Amino acid sequence: MSIITVTGSASGIGAAVCEQLKEQGHTVIGIDRQKADVVADLSTAQGRKAAADQAIKSSNGKLDGLVCCAGLGVTAPSSSLLVSVNYFGTTELIGLLQSALSKSESPAITVIGSVAATQQVAKPHNLVELMLNNDESAARELADELGQPHVAYSSSKYALTLHCRRLAVKHGSNGIRLNVVAPGAVETPLHEASKNDPRFGEAVRNFIAPIGRNGQPSEIADAVTFLQSPKASFIHGSVIYVDGGMDAMMRKGNM
Repeated sequence: MSIITVTGSASGIGAAVCEQLKEQGHTVIGIDRQKADVVADLSTAQGRKAAADQAIKSSNGKLDGLVCCAGLGVTAPSSSLLVSVNYFGTTELIGLLQSALSKSESPAITVIGSVAATQQVAKPHNLVELMLNNDESAARELADELGQPHVAYSSSKYALTLHCRRLAVKHGSNGIRLNVVAPGAVETPLHEASKNDPRFGEAVRNFIAPIGRNGQPSEIADAVTFLQSPKASFIHGSVIYVDGGMDAMMRKGNM
């Protein structure tokens, strides 16, 4: 079966993805800050390089898939750290693992975005341009200067989604499928921390999807494992909302 690397593997959506992939018979190389096959810090360039090197070594230089679940929310220690992990920790790792993925017959990448990215559609924040221009230093500086983690979060997910769609167009002929799953509110430790945050807790608790509940990590993992499978062979460059109707609720006047 396939060898698939999963970031953010220790908890939440990443852990659920690992569980499902293993149940299907795949070999999983988990990357996280602790309790993982590869222990690495994706908030730094050195950590990303170390993670990629270890993942390539563990797979003997050939990967069949990559699932990027690692990310921080509004309760992150700083907005700059949020930007580094959510955007650069994913985009740089994709680049570092591309050669190993290209050796597979049908490689696939799935990135966890967010329904929050749609908040940037009307007028993307200046942070977005800095991220897309790969200027991590300036993006971190601006994020901390703003001191608004909710803006940094939505900006990071919007920039990440846009980067992935551009990458899908640019490298589609290489045979590596790339898609984004955009969850809504999901019952993870990250979401629980947001619900208990004194600044954002009330808004997070009151933000309920039309379906009437929050999602479960396994429900997001269902979509991810499908996208990683041969059954999704013609799905490429797409953003799949697994959000209980949140995007429809927030953008009911737009496609």
